[in-house]
Amino acid sequence: MSERNVRVAGEIQRILSDLVRELKDPRKPQMLSITGVKVTKDLSVATVYYSVYGGAEDKDKARTVLDSSAGFLRRELGKRLRLRKVPELRLLLDETIERGFAMDALIDRVIFADEKNRASRESRTADPETADGTDN
Repeated sequence: MSERNVRVAGEIQRILSDLVRELKDPRKPQMLSITGVKVTKDLSVATVYYSVYGGAEDKDKARTVLDSSAGFLRRELGKRLRLRKVPELRLLLDETIERGFAMDALIDRVIFADEKNRASRESRTADPETADGTDN
């Protein structure tokens, strides 16, 4: 992306983050945030990534709220952004945080299993004299 596209994407993210925080829809999950924005070269389309802390129900609610308020968000974005044409908004759920938590859990399980195996091996090889049952 060009430097201009990066600046525009950052500004769109900042503005949309403020707007989403101000949405008054009672269905909106408390932990809804805009995590990133990518714009096309011609600035005609902005892909907006959002994240929701919660379960599948919260994600569905967030999708519904954002879809129903997309027109409002684009109109307000046009008022605050100084561009000739306001980009079309494409809203996508960003699941990188959940994937990160899942990866952390997998790593923790592997570390736990490795430590358990190491402890088991060490206990078997720690005292060879008592392992054969003879006293010297």
